[in-house]
Amino acid sequence: MPFALASPAFESGQPIPAIFTCAGTNVSPPLAWQDAPPGTESFVIIIEDPDAPAGTFRHWGVYDIPAGVASLPQGAAARLESVRNDFGRTGYDGPCPPPGAPHHYHFRIAALNRASLAVDGTADIAALWRDAAPYAIGEAELIGTFRR
Repeated sequence: MPFALASPAFESGQPIPAIFTCAGTNVSPPLAWQDAPPGTESFVIIIEDPDAPAGTFRHWGVYDIPAGVASLPQGAAARLESVRNDFGRTGYDGPCPPPGAPHHYHFRIAALNRASLAVDGTADIAALWRDAAPYAIGEAELIGTFRR
C-alpha cells in the first residue's frame, strides 16, 4: 500500500472539528500514518493553508518524529520538536481563517532517510520543509476544511 496519512477525527476532504481550531480549544488533532517507505528514519509533519488571503499560511511544523512512531494522539503538539508558525509562535495553531469561504488545510508528512534534522532555533515551517526535502523518501497528505 502507498504511504498514507489520516486522522480518526475527520475524513479527507471533510470539515475539521472546531476543537482543533481557534473556534475551539486549538489542540492538535490525532494523526496516524501507515506504510512508510523502507529506509525511513524519521518524520516531519506540517500544516499549510493555501487559501489564505496573503498566500500560503503555515500553522504547524514538527520534526524528528522517530521512525517507530506511526501516530500522534490529540494534543501531541506540546511534546514534539516544533518550529515557528506563521502566527510567529512555536507549536500548533489550528485553522483560523477569516469569515467566509472554507479554507483547505493540507496536513503533510514526509518520511526522511535521516534520524534527525539540524534545525535552527529560529526556523519557520517553510524553512523546515525545505531543509527536510533532500532527505524525503516519501510524502503523504490529508486535507481538511474549515470555515468561520
